[in-house]
Amino acid sequence: MSAIQSSTAKPSGIPWLIIIAGCLIAVMTFGPRSAMGLFQLPLLHDKGWDRTTFGMAIALQNLFWGIGQPFFGAIADKFGTWRVLLMSAILYSAGLILMAWASTPGMLYIGGGLLVGLGIASGSFGTILSAFARNVSAEKRTFVFGIGTAAGSAGMFVFSPLSLALIDRFGWSDALVYLGIAMLIVPLLAIPLRGNSSSGRISEAQYKQSMGEALREALGHRSYVLLTTGFFVCGFQLAFITAHFPAYISDIGIDAKYAVLALALIGFFNVIGSLASGVISQRYSKPKFLVYLYIGRSVLVAAFLLLPQTGTTVVVFAILMGLMWLSTVPPTNALVAIMFGTRHLGMLGGIVFLSHQVGSFLGVWLGGYLYDHFGSYDPVWWLSVVLGVFAAIVHWPIEERQADRPALQPAE
Repeated sequence: MSAIQSSTAKPSGIPWLIIIAGCLIAVMTFGPRSAMGLFQLPLLHDKGWDRTTFGMAIALQNLFWGIGQPFFGAIADKFGTWRVLLMSAILYSAGLILMAWASTPGMLYIGGGLLVGLGIASGSFGTILSAFARNVSAEKRTFVFGIGTAAGSAGMFVFSPLSLALIDRFGWSDALVYLGIAMLIVPLLAIPLRGNSSSGRISEAQYKQSMGEALREALGHRSYVLLTTGFFVCGFQLAFITAHFPAYISDIGIDAKYAVLALALIGFFNVIGSLASGVISQRYSKPKFLVYLYIGRSVLVAAFLLLPQTGTTVVVFAILMGLMWLSTVPPTNALVAIMFGTRHLGMLGGIVFLSHQVGSFLGVWLGGYLYDHFGSYDPVWWLSVVLGVFAAIVHWPIEERQADRPALQPAE
């Protein structure tokens, strides 16, 4: 392991072409997967499958999203962001179309699970935010992370009503085909994001490490391990709601229009929450802010379950949950960049996100499995409350500072 000192003039402005292009990609890659819950009931009605089958497909999607992200992040770090986003478009499009044409649960698992999951992995926050980090100074990094996260949130706001409109007009199968075709625009949007970890506008003093050395250092770093552990809970909570909330609303006798409204409100207020998160995290303690977010989610879910459930409480729940939905992403990614720099941010941020997606897998799968066995989603709701408290405890001791590297000497 050796060290290399590099420095160039740091542009004071924000590269808006890169930011806008990345945000549009985030809208596209986050949008369709956030609307998957709207396809559950019509798909299962036509196919005669149970909710465990759909839950397994979306659980696999989240799992392969997590498994793929460290690898795609490492590929982007070494070979460039555009190549990875081209793969994203191909995988995502193929997965949605195969999901539309699935005649067996196995085809559903491959299309909606494996291919869509890998498509999201190669085109989601890990790839986009790493490209941002290479082109924005540390002083503005968390702020632009908030912008990028807000764009993903806007994808949820845009694609929830769009997906419902497509389902109503063309049926769920053709709606998935049209969404798949739309994903092919991503490589065009990705042109301004060309480049790898050595070609950004911002060049920082950084240690030269192989991927293996960087990974060993990170896994031996206490705060990184705690951050990775806590992010599991975020995935569990959000994936369960995304996949099962529309069905839950139907089960408790509330008009289906509130499910669509709730997902759209979560997406809209997620934009506000993500932007606010970027600003707050830039100014105040990132670990403590994460603690408050996880506690806030647990309190909100508990209140939603204990209070009378009506269309109004669904709307209030969606607004408040939306404000906290992806607000964990800017401080989490910023902490990884603070600890280890940007050289291997795609890979190391991807490892953290893998934990998130393992949680997503369990949240989605347990939701369907326990519902089929007990006829209720309540056990998973209450488990998410307990896990939120656990995440708050785990984040409290995280240190917001660069990793100590006593074995490395700065290059002359």
